[in-house]
Amino acid sequence: MKYDFTNILDRKGKDAIAYDGIGTGGFAPEPPKEGFDVIPMWIADMNFPTVPTIPEAMIERAKHPAYGYYVTPDAYYDAIISWQKDRNGVTNLTAENIDYLNGVLGGVAAALKVLIGPGDPVLVHRPTYIGFTNTLRSNGYKIIHSDLKKDENGVWRMDYEDMEKKIQENHIHAAVFCSPHNPTGRVWEREEIEKAMEVYQRNQVYVIDDEIWSDIILSNHRHIPTQSVSEDARQRTISLYAPSKTFNLAGLIGSYSIIYNKDLRDRYLAELGRTHLNSMNILSMYALLGAYTEEGREWVDELREVLTGNVDYAVQFIHEHFPGVEVSKPQGTYMLFLDFTEWCREHGVTIREVKKAGWDVGVAWQDGEIFGGKNCIRMNLALPLSKVKEAFDRLQKYVLK
Repeated sequence: MKYDFTNILDRKGKDAIAYDGIGTGGFAPEPPKEGFDVIPMWIADMNFPTVPTIPEAMIERAKHPAYGYYVTPDAYYDAIISWQKDRNGVTNLTAENIDYLNGVLGGVAAALKVLIGPGDPVLVHRPTYIGFTNTLRSNGYKIIHSDLKKDENGVWRMDYEDMEKKIQENHIHAAVFCSPHNPTGRVWEREEIEKAMEVYQRNQVYVIDDEIWSDIILSNHRHIPTQSVSEDARQRTISLYAPSKTFNLAGLIGSYSIIYNKDLRDRYLAELGRTHLNSMNILSMYALLGAYTEEGREWVDELREVLTGNVDYAVQFIHEHFPGVEVSKPQGTYMLFLDFTEWCREHGVTIREVKKAGWDVGVAWQDGEIFGGKNCIRMNLALPLSKVKEAFDRLQKYVLK
């Protein structure tokens, strides 16, 4: 491979939550016992160096010793338009449809304020990304869950009848849709998105669509932008993107929205503008320009190959060595969502004990119950394969014996 996905990146003391946040409370893992180092498999960022064109672009801009007010160049919008066309087949996207965001969750909060009133219900699939849960609760909205179901092959599916029933019973007019889905790693097929959008259309539900994982697609799967499935979907949806998951840029802050409905976009921008806080950092802008390049495309293709290999290894290891641990192979993202219900029952232990046993030997995985998965653990595989193997060796030797 052209790029480095094998060497261990030293992030200790570099302000990385994945390492320096261990033992700080909340949903952070506890520190390991003496003799074990940390293998960071919890918070959803990657332990790979990003594509070299990103620091190159930032450094080149930083050489100019003035960082005052600036105009967003056409190159910023052109880069996004080109990326969306090449990677997702999006056509007819213009600069007028694109707006900067400080973060996807901020975009979710702003969109909800435009679409519904305080205390109103919002439809969300469960398992649910904890960021959605916290954002909805902190802004006073009522969360209505529609549970995803596993089919006979263990693939997570939407329950359209349940979605429609919950929408009608609770008089819902806004939904948060996650594509690809976090934490299950499901990459929705076109027909599935079409059916979901038909449910929303019939019931006059507007959709806030988080596609931050849209570049992290595994194996032979393909991401379908929600807005592409119909003209109504284009007009009904606020879609949110970012290069942060793709290129490990979360600490730089920088996302963007795509909105085709002019009236909806005007109201959304007015809401964002009320705080006067949604201003782009100039180095974040140059990070995107360095990411959405030909070299960035090549780097992402190699990343997807590496992550597919990591997922293949982990899922096979679980099937062969951890009977009773249920895993649905993710089609996107780099997260596993593990169900320990049967394993805990057979071994007479609680999920809390399993989770703590992993932490004790340095496997810093994450509580899955905060995502709505009872007896579940979420596990980040965006590390060199050698560290993934080491983590599973520790689990086999010390935890899931």
